[in-house]
Amino acid sequence: MLQFAKGVPLGEKGLEWLKIHLVTLHGAKKKASLQERLKYADEIMDDVLDSADNPFTGRGWWKTADDPWQALATSMEIVDALRSPDPTQYVSNQPVHQDGSCNGLQHYAALGHDSYGAKQVNLMPADRPQDVYSEVAKLVDAARMRDAETGHEIAKELEGKVTRKVVKQTVMTIVYGVTFIGGRLQIERQLKDLGLDGDILFKGSHYLVSKVFASIGEMFTAASAIQNWFASSATQIALSDHYVDWYSPLGLYVRQPYSRKPVRHPIKTSLQWLLLRSRGPEIPPDTRKQRGAFPPNFVHSLDSTHMMLTALYCQRSGSTFASVHDSFWTHAANVGVMNRICREQFVALHSEPILEELQKHFEKNYSNLKLVRPLKSKETGEERTHASFEGRPEHGDFDIKEVLNSPTFSVDHREGKITILVNLSRNVENCVFCHEHGCLPAALRFTPFFLSRPIT
Repeated sequence: MLQFAKGVPLGEKGLEWLKIHLVTLHGAKKKASLQERLKYADEIMDDVLDSADNPFTGRGWWKTADDPWQALATSMEIVDALRSPDPTQYVSNQPVHQDGSCNGLQHYAALGHDSYGAKQVNLMPADRPQDVYSEVAKLVDAARMRDAETGHEIAKELEGKVTRKVVKQTVMTIVYGVTFIGGRLQIERQLKDLGLDGDILFKGSHYLVSKVFASIGEMFTAASAIQNWFASSATQIALSDHYVDWYSPLGLYVRQPYSRKPVRHPIKTSLQWLLLRSRGPEIPPDTRKQRGAFPPNFVHSLDSTHMMLTALYCQRSGSTFASVHDSFWTHAANVGVMNRICREQFVALHSEPILEELQKHFEKNYSNLKLVRPLKSKETGEERTHASFEGRPEHGDFDIKEVLNSPTFSVDHREGKITILVNLSRNVENCVFCHEHGCLPAALRFTPFFLSRPIT
């Protein structure tokens, strides 16, 4: 178990967060509210005590957890705190983490101001956390049942096999560019664990992945529209012989490097033959890779921006911060602070005109450039010969500030992560937000060149 090098006293709320963390690690109350998880922790305290005192000879409650070793470590931490003279003064080194709920879809829902999508990924206030993976599984199984009623043999064979676990990885990665083939392999591995094999394994995974893709498109229409606009824009930029590029909200310049195979030049000398590969801007971009990579890469740039902002503001609050991707860790005493900062910085990020600024960047640099070959529209059938970035999806009616009141925005748990401790006390001279928000002395600040207004 990784622990923080320096401990922090639990304070008034730290023990409660450790209990909630334990229940989340166990996985028995995935859809329960925070208060229900806390109540459940008190109800099973005898099992927690037994696990801590007799991990290998007792009843073994910790072994039933989704993450048994982390659950055991947290059980021991809770018991040590309870047996201390004053639990509020108990110094805890145990990390408690907060994860996003399918983080990629959270960003897409926020970009499109999509109310329905926002509800599914916990951007809207609710007592109980929504579980997008279970909802997709329900939609897929409903479609399977309809097909089974019409005599579809594969649909019949898959009865009872469409579970949350079967679809989870594909749902999670679909916004990061997983292909149909990749999604099929993900589902195939899950079906194999359920005992399927042979021909039904391939046909069943092929059948289900198509249903998962369709269900995501049905649930997240705004996300699909934005993803399609991203892909169309990237295709046109690549077909105009340019590499897709953009600025992240932090002002970081990003350029996708995907190119076609470099030209090889044979050189004959008196001693040997040499084969040199041409490198440089003269090599045209790989259109397929530029198109496929841009949607997930852009969302990753938003992910990293949100993480950086959260880390900086945690540092300013005096809270220790650790992170891998969208899993944020801190001491139990500071979970409430980090949770608030995490929500505030997500709102701050998505209060900016991100899609509008991206469209302006594309139009300024690539609009009306001639494409190397005509691009045919799937919707209208018309052929386009010059780059155009019209058709950016319009915003819905979701108010991004509702995230501030969503207690379930980041209480999910992701299994099996390794955590890297992050120290951001130095090397922030080039961060736009450090300059904007006073993390650096006034003499070192500069004007951001991407954001149209500072985040407050």
